[in-house]
Amino acid sequence: MKTFKTIFTILLAAFTIISCSGDDGTDGVDGAQGAQGAAGTANVIYSSWINAPAGTPETIDGTYGLSTTISVPQLTADIMSKGTVLVYMTFGSGTNVFPLAYTSTAGGSINTITAISSLNTIKLFRFKHANDGTTVALPASLNWRYILIPGGVAAATSKAAKVDYSKMSYEEVCARFNIQP
Repeated sequence: MKTFKTIFTILLAAFTIISCSGDDGTDGVDGAQGAQGAAGTANVIYSSWINAPAGTPETIDGTYGLSTTISVPQLTADIMSKGTVLVYMTFGSGTNVFPLAYTSTAGGSINTITAISSLNTIKLFRFKHANDGTTVALPASLNWRYILIPGGVAAATSKAAKVDYSKMSYEEVCARFNIQP
């Protein structure tokens, strides 16, 4: 009987060790793959509010107006070809922010203030729609801000739709990129 008890104890111990191994059971089914996240925003570049120099008379594409240029050293050829350049203005108080191009009736005429991007600079240009050889001033109270969004994954290789930041409000752009308005 002693032999039976010893064999029984050994078998019971072996059975307990084997039944407690971590390899028992089957793996669960993997969950569905999540959607691709948005491209990172770590490289977004934005300016503080800038009081641009006074405008000087200029004719662009046959349209007379006033222009002033802001130096933007970070505006590279790569950003211009693959990214997005957004320019905003405010009338000094900062409470109402307008994306450029901005059209209004000022000085009794319909006129537009627009931004023209080129390598390392953004030109701000105000012209009257009448194109009568006169223009409306770019007042010193106007403040400007730019946001440069470098290009990410090419749209042809991305499953996510490309975001059109120009259709977003200033507040939405600031919130998306964690920019202090």
